[in-house]
Amino acid sequence: QLQASGGGWVQTGGSLRLSCAASGRSLRSYTMGWFRQAPGKEREFVAASRPGGTNYADSVRGRFFMSRDNGKDTVYLQMNSLKPEDTAVYYCAGTSRGLILSTVRRSVEYDSWGQGTQVTVSS
Repeated sequence: QLQASGGGWVQTGGSLRLSCAASGRSLRSYTMGWFRQAPGKEREFVAASRPGGTNYADSVRGRFFMSRDNGKDTVYLQMNSLKPEDTAVYYCAGTSRGLILSTVRRSVEYDSWGQGTQVTVSS
């Protein structure tokens, strides 16, 4: 089970750090991802951490940074220089299957999902 937390309200240019903690499993070998869904829009890829490295959506690269603490079975998403268009519900997801660069951005590849945490960025 994945538990996401850390969302909230912030002004443009602010920062937030999201956390996603796993219970009942070790994330050490998991590919972990962050996705987001804004009202009226489809869920979109934000970032993913896999053995081959970390990947980011073009819209967040250089502003968002994903990290993981395998000892705590937790992944993080540090979000800096937030913009109103970053407003969404953010979901963490994981899979024990090894994903490659061409598949890591696809939400259907992940089989475990957290409950989502709301991030609101005001202008």
